[in-house]
Amino acid sequence: MIQIEKLSKVYRDRGRQVTAVDAVDLSVRAGEVHGVLGRSGAGKSTLLRCVNLLERPDAGRVVVDGQDLLALSGGRLRKARQRIGMIHQHFGLLSSRTVAGNVAFPLEVMGVPRAERAERVRELLGLVGLTEHAAAYPAQISGGQKQRVGIARALAGRPNVLLSDEATSALDPETTASILELLRDLNRRLGLTILLITHEMDVVKRICDSAAIMRDGRITESGPVRELLMRPGSELARGLFPLPPPRPRPGTTVADVTFEGDSADRPFVSSLARDFATDVNILGGAVEDIGGTRIGRLRVELPGGPAANTAQLAHLRGAGLTVEVHEAEEAPA
Repeated sequence: MIQIEKLSKVYRDRGRQVTAVDAVDLSVRAGEVHGVLGRSGAGKSTLLRCVNLLERPDAGRVVVDGQDLLALSGGRLRKARQRIGMIHQHFGLLSSRTVAGNVAFPLEVMGVPRAERAERVRELLGLVGLTEHAAAYPAQISGGQKQRVGIARALAGRPNVLLSDEATSALDPETTASILELLRDLNRRLGLTILLITHEMDVVKRICDSAAIMRDGRITESGPVRELLMRPGSELARGLFPLPPPRPRPGTTVADVTFEGDSADRPFVSSLARDFATDVNILGGAVEDIGGTRIGRLRVELPGGPAANTAQLAHLRGAGLTVEVHEAEEAPA
């Protein structure tokens, strides 16, 4: 649905050059929720604005629903962009218009007849749970309700793709949860493809099917969320399961064991201790529900170095667990 190839965006100011997006490749499948996660300044929002050409990239391709947007111009480009809705971080509502008036605005720009426009606004307000607030003004509703107006407005043109730029970062946790639930519901009910930008790990955990980590204008890893969480060395897994830096003691083996689904219910620690007559020291861990599947990570310490624990580590891997062994630092000479 969205294919980004070698995308770059450079800003120039007073002879200084800043590369905000640096040769990014990204693929988002039809009907999925894909999150781009990164800190402030990573280039996430610039990347998002390049998808609908609010920012025109300096190089690369942006293909949405089979159309190379950079190859379009005039009416063909305007028509293609109508199929891409966008939700903004700070709502971007018109204070002089009512809730219904804000949702109607893009329909007016598209030239939709008045009666059809009114019916579509009623439909959209019902979809986001704001029917009773149609006549209210933005100053009279809460932040969560404002974002629901923004979502309804973004859906006005019946888009196939919805872009979300930090849509929940200005909201409290409870309201954030309700907005994420709404986005997931819309994704499933309407078959929307959603590309969202966030710096919050909880957003990825709650609704994303796939994700990418962005740093300094580049994608450092990407893929289905569950696969990333099971991948040794994954940045996403480290963020979701924040364990302190491993510091194996000489003569021990420290390993991070990641498990999902049925393996989360197996007593692998006790079986390891019993079958190999070894002590297993649990150093930390956590279990999360990701897309309805339990995924967890446990850090364990075994007596003896990795070579002495070859059979034990093979036993864990044979049980379908992902095992990442941390090497002890050599003592200074």
